[in-house]
Amino acid sequence: MFGAIFAAVYHAEVIAHRTGEPYGTLILTAAVTIIEVALIASVMMSDAESGPTLARDTVYAVVMTVCTGITGLCILVGGLRYREQSFRISGASAYLTVLMVLATLTLILPNYTRHAAEPSYSSAQLVFVAVATLLLYGAFLYIQTVRHRDYFIAPAARHDWHFAPSATRLAISGAMLLLALVAIVLLSKKFAVIVEIGRNAIGAPQQATGLVVAILILLPEGIAALQAARNDVLQKALNLALGSALATIGMTFPAVAIVTLYLGTPLALGLDASSMVLLALTMLVSTLTFATGRTHVLHGLVHLVIFATFLFLSFQP
Repeated sequence: MFGAIFAAVYHAEVIAHRTGEPYGTLILTAAVTIIEVALIASVMMSDAESGPTLARDTVYAVVMTVCTGITGLCILVGGLRYREQSFRISGASAYLTVLMVLATLTLILPNYTRHAAEPSYSSAQLVFVAVATLLLYGAFLYIQTVRHRDYFIAPAARHDWHFAPSATRLAISGAMLLLALVAIVLLSKKFAVIVEIGRNAIGAPQQATGLVVAILILLPEGIAALQAARNDVLQKALNLALGSALATIGMTFPAVAIVTLYLGTPLALGLDASSMVLLALTMLVSTLTFATGRTHVLHGLVHLVIFATFLFLSFQP
């Protein structure tokens, strides 16, 4: 499973080097999103206990891991190596604006609807939010790739590590990417069983399953973002990190909604009070971090402290 995931991300990155930014990060993000949907759907169908809350827990874990863990580590590593790094404020603002709205619609608003006592949406509400989420993410992709593409293109880096693969290598990577994604989808159901056995063995809470799934799918993309930050291309690192968080909600939530409506399974969405506080704090700190267009080690440390708090509360709620 790990081998197939790393292979998929590696070949997606080879293709990304040929297409250039911002299309390259979109290819990598799409591959990771397919992996995520396969894992979530498998656990939802195989485990009755964790299934209803898995989508919520995974989306929340991805947002927190990306916005505090991966982003904080990239900023810290880049700050230690180059003192300060720069990026385009317009691109980061676009990411955060859409991410705040999508996170509120999917993780906070369900706590305040009148459909049921539990934090969930009715079928009509679920369809509306899924369509709104998909439309908003589609509009963001249009801005990123067509209307304002320059917002997401990195300034000239001090170390250029870009290369253009040959046509033969591009074709091989395309075929291997499809093969790896098929293997991941086929293996995801067995992986879901292993995760549940491990969680029950150590007595971890249910939300730990979502955390494990999130870390697994983000690990290869996180490594790619960290490599970009080490090469002084913080914009690419942010495109990878924030783009994956955005795609998690923008593409995964509608897919999970379809699975839920088709199978008729329950779906819990709203976060508890402490998680909502951490999510709000993360959005506020991220807004301040990306407000100036330059970062240093203190920004990275602040994000990592929030991430450590999130990890601790995941196992000691």
